[in-house]
Amino acid sequence: MKYQIKASSVSTKDAILQIKQNEIAFGTTSNSAEILPNPAELFLGAFAACMLKNVERFSAMMNFTYAKAVVNVSAIRTEKPVKMDNINYELIIYSADENINTILLKKNIEKFGTIYNTIKLSCTINGEIIQVKNDEY
Repeated sequence: MKYQIKASSVSTKDAILQIKQNEIAFGTTSNSAEILPNPAELFLGAFAACMLKNVERFSAMMNFTYAKAVVNVSAIRTEKPVKMDNINYELIIYSADENINTILLKKNIEKFGTIYNTIKLSCTINGEIIQVKNDEY
């Protein structure tokens, strides 16, 4: 598989990612720091998107249903060397389904997640999957 995106910016303005038929604005100036996602947040967003895509994928393969999945991700930016490290996640699966094997789901996400596997080569990742069985989705 091959992937391709296009990104552009204008001096003193913010930037845009063009992906398929969508545009995603992101901040490159201090004026948008509180409004638009920055590159580090987009990076964590790709990590979260990979996890959620795999929840959908593995729900069919592992024969479970869910109403909603939410992933909370945090990371630390180190200074020497400058990089993202210590990524922590909490994946919450809202489902009353008794067939969910969260241990196997976590193993599958860690083994088959493209973004997950790319990131784990350069930093530590820790996380857990929690199933919420009540009807408050």
